[in-house]
Amino acid sequence: MLPFAYRVFQAIVQEQTFYRAAQTLNVTPSAISHSVNQLEKELGFPLFIRNRTGVELTPDGQSILPLIQGVINAEDRLQQAAANINGLNAGSVRLGAFSSVCITWLPPIIQQFKQTYPQIAINLVQAGFSDIAAAVKTGRLDLGLSALPVAEKLTVLPLVKDEIYCITPRDFIPANRTTVTAADLVDQNFILQRGDYDKDTKAALDHYQIRPNALRFSIDDQSILAMVEAGMGMGILPELALERLSGNVNVYPFDTRFYRTICLVVNSEQAKAPSTAKMIAAITDYVTATYPDKVLEHPRNN
Repeated sequence: MLPFAYRVFQAIVQEQTFYRAAQTLNVTPSAISHSVNQLEKELGFPLFIRNRTGVELTPDGQSILPLIQGVINAEDRLQQAAANINGLNAGSVRLGAFSSVCITWLPPIIQQFKQTYPQIAINLVQAGFSDIAAAVKTGRLDLGLSALPVAEKLTVLPLVKDEIYCITPRDFIPANRTTVTAADLVDQNFILQRGDYDKDTKAALDHYQIRPNALRFSIDDQSILAMVEAGMGMGILPELALERLSGNVNVYPFDTRFYRTICLVVNSEQAKAPSTAKMIAAITDYVTATYPDKVLEHPRNN
């Protein structure tokens, strides 16, 4: 059986306070403190630093975080395997994804998954590309949807190439009437999410020598469209984000095509968990069926 102190450690890391960890585990705060004290005594060093906003891991606590998370994940895989042997199809999946995937892909995927595996709980976290990969690496997430390149050492499955488009006010028409060129972008301002000023979006802006002082930032993709519609500048958005957005704007490709590659990132150990394997199959099956001409890899069904 898994030591309760490990669950306490995990809950504190996730909730960042002893009080919220106690609520999550349905125990008293004193039980949380006692468990932490016992674990620190056994290990021989402090795990948490208390501050005015909550707690944070000590450097030693950070170093053992992936080890304790690995033990917890192994216990969860054992329980899932036993449930599957008994025909229960039980377990849980911790899935991370960025905003446009959460809006477009995941609603139908999760709906179908719940119909097929009603006993498997799904915990969804929305985050940025780097945060997703880091959480999968440490085992805090079982798998994630991110974009290449992935810096962490993980199992990476490329899914589709997602073209990046230029969003303009309705009264703007490029000189060649088809694609946006460097000449069209002279003295133009651009609006984007701060988290998107990286990787492929930055590559497009750098290619057209868009200066940082010509950039404005918005809170989400729909706000970008609203600001472009109001004539505050141009936007850059990938095709996937545009599937569920609307606005009185024009959408043009650049004369040099830019893409981001959406991928699945999986911790090799967590991929062995039956529930994780089922979710991987559900995601890849959906992508293959929805984008038959764009899918980069046709995975085998589990």
